Amino acid sequence: MSLTAEPREHVELGDLNTLHVPAVARFYWEVHDAAELKAALAWAEAKSLGVLILGGGSNLVFNGDFSGLVIRMCVPGRYWEEARNHEATLVLGAGENWHEAVIYAARAGYRGIENLALIPGTAGAAPVQNIGAYGVELCDTLESVTALDRRNGEVVSLRNEECGFAYRDSLFKQSPGRYAIIEVRLRLSRDTPLQLGYRDLEEYLGDRDRAALSVIDVAEAIMAIRRRKLPDPNLIPNAGSFFKNPVVAVSDYERLQTTYPDIVGYTQPRGVKLAAAWLIDQCGWKGFRNQRVGVHNRQALVLINHSGGTGRDILELAEKIRETVKAKFGVELEMEPGVVGQGGESG
Repeated sequence: MSLTAEPREHVELGDLNTLHVPAVARFYWEVHDAAELKAALAWAEAKSLGVLILGGGSNLVFNGDFSGLVIRMCVPGRYWEEARNHEATLVLGAGENWHEAVIYAARAGYRGIENLALIPGTAGAAPVQNIGAYGVELCDTLESVTALDRRNGEVVSLRNEECGFAYRDSLFKQSPGRYAIIEVRLRLSRDTPLQLGYRDLEEYLGDRDRAALSVIDVAEAIMAIRRRKLPDPNLIPNAGSFFKNPVVAVSDYERLQTTYPDIVGYTQPRGVKLAAAWLIDQCGWKGFRNQRVGVHNRQALVLINHSGGTGRDILELAEKIRETVKAKFGVELEMEPGVVGQGGESG
């Protein structure tokens, strides 16, 4: 693909973020390979502009316009390499639609990412949050990430163990702005056991014969569960789960249990992971709506932009929710989406 000579100016970003909040990029450049990416970054550096790397726009909140350069990662590519025996590596360009890649793998009979079906966004954004759902995380299958290290301008390959993966966390989130992901590699298998132990999935499958399930069966079950619980961002603008599930010490969980015996918690190596949706629901937020924004009536983790709200509207609602959960349970909620402010790079 030929190199774009100049970026576009004053580009509306409302349709490029799943919350559909209004924002304008002073400059906007779509890149399709590493060479275009390097050119766009060099152009921004020459003009002393801040840079925002944008994927599917599904995990950020625009809190106003962006006065620098928005680079949208449109790197294409989806193919298999190193297929041998029952394993293969799926290579995805950063601009590939994540859900479509999951279905592509499932239809080919390869297991490992089917529980991550219907998660919005692009393949390049997936490692940043270490996306996870229904008992599976991206780090379970990720082999390596190809990225441009903006500190030295070199394209590097980072193995799984170098990516600093943790719950909803990674090296790319810990070092914001340093790496621009170009490509990801996922190691998948045709005989890896299906991950069916998550409660919602077990309930949905009911008495179906687990041994007879195919990988596409599981992907379709996940899709049905998500559609039942979560709003389609194309119909109701949202950014998916807005808060992380907080992890507390065992002693804190036991203390909470004495007052709230129905509290939902899952034992983790570092303590007990609480269900943020349960905490928010207990504070009366599920189904809340003001004139512009609200909380989804079937999933308290999802903040919705039902009537043209701004990023500030969303963030003010999120802060009120955090304050009430802290006051009632003594638990701090952390937002999942990043916030892009009025000027430089996103945090």
